[in-house]
Formats: sequence, structure tokens, C-alpha cells
Amino acid sequence: MRDDANLVQDDLFLILNSVDDAVFIDDAEGHALWLNAACEALYKIKRDDIVGAHISALERDGVFTPSVARMVIEQRTQVNIVHQNKEGKRILSTGIPVFNERGGLRFIITTSRDITELINLQNELESVQNALEDLRSQDERKNGDIVAKSEAMRGVVQLARRLAELDSTVLITGESGVGKGLIANLIHENSKRRSFPFIKVNCGAIPASLMESELFGYERGAFTGSRAEGKKGLFEAAENGSIFLDEISELPLNLQVKLLQVMQEREIKRVGGVASIPVNARVISASNLDLFALVREGGFREDLYYRLNVVPLHVPPLRERREDIIPLINRFLSRNNKAMKLHKELDKDATVLLLKYDWPGNVRELQNIMERIMITTRGGVIRPENLPEFIKSRAETESAAEGAALPEILDRTEKAVLTAALKTCGTTRALARRLGVSQPTVVRKLRKHGLRPPQK
Repeated sequence: MRDDANLVQDDLFLILNSVDDAVFIDDAEGHALWLNAACEALYKIKRDDIVGAHISALERDGVFTPSVARMVIEQRTQVNIVHQNKEGKRILSTGIPVFNERGGLRFIITTSRDITELINLQNELESVQNALEDLRSQDERKNGDIVAKSEAMRGVVQLARRLAELDSTVLITGESGVGKGLIANLIHENSKRRSFPFIKVNCGAIPASLMESELFGYERGAFTGSRAEGKKGLFEAAENGSIFLDEISELPLNLQVKLLQVMQEREIKRVGGVASIPVNARVISASNLDLFALVREGGFREDLYYRLNVVPLHVPPLRERREDIIPLINRFLSRNNKAMKLHKELDKDATVLLLKYDWPGNVRELQNIMERIMITTRGGVIRPENLPEFIKSRAETESAAEGAALPEILDRTEKAVLTAALKTCGTTRALARRLGVSQPTVVRKLRKHGLRPPQK
């Protein structure tokens, strides 16, 4: 049996004729020497008609448009092109020069492959990717400003969208800064009322003496300092739309009665007026306090609570949905960079510290911290040393606690708390008030941890 070194020309041609790729061989002057069966099939030609023909004639007759062999002869290097055959199929062709021992060109070997299906698949993939991107963009627009990468937050958004299709009263609960207002806006923007006003009312920001006139309006001359022509209330302003009563727990008890009446009878009376005015506004309320606990304590009306709490929706705190932290960081980085005309980024170690922090102020706190560190950081990279001390202290306390005994954990935590408080307190008395202990206790604990007392 012969080895590879003894293969003769017929054997080589037999091998080349069995491959799937089209193979075409020209001499150094550009005359066709040989082509395999796959080349005949791909270009719809006959070997007997082609062998001996020059590349210029084959180009002129449209057999090869353009001729890769001609390009190899001109450039004396390998050439790769994508072109079409007579049927319009997309062909990937590679021309390879073969040189003799003296560096002269001897042959040009061209291989071709039909990539029409591959290009079609690539175009289909791009179309699918574009469609998915459009869907993601639509989804983000529907979500408003809400980041919902975590399973917990995705559940909140899905429920909010379902509630948007109904016209029920919704009570949104959750800690301060979690984004209850964004959820309320999401419900309105996905509801049939989206074309009408969305009126936001912070019940904790309006003085109790003005609350009734703000909500329900007043007639002309209703009280000293009122407008001569009177004024519409916020319920009237929200006609056919939605009114969002944030911090509903701050609503005075006497107005809780009137709000309940409005919700039941769907009409209001302005301050100083006698006529009932029909109103049609969906009520969405929110509270960062446990309203049911307030009911038991007598601080909130039970009947109003049940009227508001037709459909409850709880927004989890950021510490319970840490998957949302990095997307939120990236969003705030991008926005602040654009607004401040900066190009800052967050390094890996700083990101880890932000992930470890519990964010008691939730998304609002994260947003404020990101803005602060982007303003105060010099240079283009935000590193751990650029973060607020209380965030670093928290991470250090967690790291120190791993594997430590309880007394050691408490001791280190106490020192971290004292160190952080010293940054803002000018005297030991102020420090004592801040920590809720006596001044002698503060002095003793400072000595214990080797910390210097604050100086005015």
C-alpha cells in the first residue's frame, strides 16, 4: 500500500473531486487547468467547456464575476471575496497563490462555497434580534423608570400591569424610596385612563389646614386669602384619570371621613360650597407605614383602610432584590454621565461594596449616592476610597464578622458605628444624642476603642 508521498496526480484529483467545496485551478497566466464536480454544479458549467479558457474570457462571459484568480495574479497574495453566481446565489471564494522555489507564481487554487443559506440565516437572526430589542424597548417604555431584573420586582411589575387593566382601587405598600410612585405611574400609563391626568398628591407635604381645599377645592370667598373666583381641587383635576395619594397615613382623621365619602359616593363638595360635584378618578394610594397597625392604634380609620386596600401591592426593599442593584447603578451612571458631560465608571471593588450595603433608603438613596460620588470623585474611575464611609464601614463589619464570635462581632460593629458618627458630631454630647446613650457612656466607649473624642 502506498503512503501519502507516493500519491500520483490522478489520486489527488480523485480526492479533490470528492470534496463538497468547489475547487478551480488556474496556471500563472490565468488559463483554467482543472475544476472538480462541485465547481461544475455551483457555477453551472462543464469542465470540457472551461479547461484551457482564460480568466478574461470567463469574466466577460459572466462565469465568474469577478474572477478571484485574476485578483490573485494582480495582488500576488491570498484573496477572499463574496460574490454571486448566475443564479444569484451568494458565493464565498478564496484564491490561494502557489509559488515555485524561485518565488515565481505557478498555480492559483480557488475554492468556493455557497453561503446563501448561511447569509439568510444570519439575516433572520438579525431580524429576530432586532425584534427582541424592540420588544425590550417597548417593555422598558411600558415599565417607565422601573428596573425589574429580580424575580421579586418582575412579579410586582406583572401584577401592576394586570391591575392596570382593571379599575380597582390599589394600595401600594413598601419602605420609603422603593419606587411606589413609579408603580402608581405604571398602573396609570397602562390603563384605559392613560390619556387623562395623573395627579400626584403627597399627603405628608401639605399642611393639614390646607389639605381639604387642596383635595376638594373651594368656592369663591370660602376663606380669607382665597381666590376670588374659587379653585378646583385635585380630585376635579384628575377627572377621568388617576389620583395618587402618597403617604396616605398622614391624612388627618377628619379628612379620612371625607375621603371615604368621596370614594363611596363618587362626588365632592368644595370648601364653602353646598353643591355636590360628580368626580370620576381612580384612586391609587401608597404608604410606607403599616396601615393595619395604625388602624389598631386608632390612627387610621378601619372603614377607609378596607376601602383603599381593595387590591394590595407590596414593593420589596432593595436589600431583598439585590439583582436590581447593578442595573440601577448602571442606569444612574449613564444618566449622570450624560447630564454632567462626564465619562466616569465604577470599578469592581467599589461595585462589590455597593452590593453589600443594605440601602435603608432603597432606590432613592442609591440614586443620591451615585450622584454624590460622581460629583466628588476626581478622575474617571470611582474606587472604594471614593465611597461614603458608612458604606465602607458596613462592608468591613460584614467581612470582619465572618467566622467571628458574637462578642467580637458586637465589638467591631460598635466601633464602626462610633467611627461613622464621629464624622458628623462635633461634641461628645452631640454624639451621645445621636446614638441615644449618655455622655459618660460615649466617653467610655471612645476610650475602649482608642478613638479620639470629637473636637468642635
